[in-house]
Amino acid sequence: MAAAALVGGPAPADPAADRMPGPAHAPATPAPPPDRATRTPADPAPPPTPGQASDPATAPAATAPAAAADPAAEQRLTWGTAPAPRRRAIPAGDGRGDREDRTVQTMSLNVARALGTRMSARKAARAAKQQRTVLISRITGEAFITLGVLMLLFVVYQLWWTNVLANRESRQEAKQLEEQWSRGEGAGKEDARDPGAFEAGEGFAIMHIPSLDVNRPVAQGIDKQKVLDRGLLGHYAEGDLATAMPWEKKGNFAVAGHRNTHGEPFRYINKLEPGEEIIVETKDTYYIYEVASTLPSTSPSNTDVIDPVPEGSGFTEPGRYVTLTTCTPEYTSKYRLIVWGKMVEERPRSKGKPDALVD
Repeated sequence: MAAAALVGGPAPADPAADRMPGPAHAPATPAPPPDRATRTPADPAPPPTPGQASDPATAPAATAPAAAADPAAEQRLTWGTAPAPRRRAIPAGDGRGDREDRTVQTMSLNVARALGTRMSARKAARAAKQQRTVLISRITGEAFITLGVLMLLFVVYQLWWTNVLANRESRQEAKQLEEQWSRGEGAGKEDARDPGAFEAGEGFAIMHIPSLDVNRPVAQGIDKQKVLDRGLLGHYAEGDLATAMPWEKKGNFAVAGHRNTHGEPFRYINKLEPGEEIIVETKDTYYIYEVASTLPSTSPSNTDVIDPVPEGSGFTEPGRYVTLTTCTPEYTSKYRLIVWGKMVEERPRSKGKPDALVD
């Protein structure tokens, strides 16, 4: 019987065993399921072994997940892709996660505050720099404005106010001379030999240029502060520049005056034409000259123009002449403008004013 079973196949089941009552019949022990760790998702589940009971209570659930995942199986499931980073699991209720979150928040807040403080500092520094720049610009602008105003005031003073003061003073001097002459006082031709009769800066005559409406006192000397800046005309009477008085029988009566500022009495003498009159009024006589020639420009060092016979005037012999000198061009003192005249009449005051001075 045994040999036949080996050759022909499995031995038939014992009928007697099938007839045994239930309690005495022990069910076959089920084979253990294949290890899930060694099976991939593509492997089919093995069929149940013969005789295995299909009791749902004893059969394993097909869809129940494994109690614990095998790392090797997970590796095989994600083979060919980068493994996901493993985070350390924090048990519930540990509190370390909350502390870490709070730490991160605190660090973020500190960084934000630091960045905000740094940005605020930069803004403050930029604002301070801008304020300094604005302040410097404002101070510079105000300084330039002040300087400009001062320069403008100086120009107004030079070109206008000095004329006002000089004209006022020259009128007062002329009035004082006329009052002295009316009383028989003051220096005149009879005092020519008196060394103290004509003091420097003191007026002794009045020059009239009718065509230019000029009426200015003539004082001894050409000092700028004592004579010329007061609006007076100055007689060359000192040192090597001394010239003759009008009443002398021969000689050149030379006079200087400002062309601009301080009354500017000789501003327009360049417009004088030959034949126009220049009248010198003294205590007892009117000396009348006629314009002869003009020198538009010469060097200030050229003193030959006031010689007894002035060079360049066209006069060739001694006579009774008058010379007017002033600066040129206008508002400069680089050169000198010269006008010469020749006496044509000596008129006593007793005969009255010359026709050119009669209104």
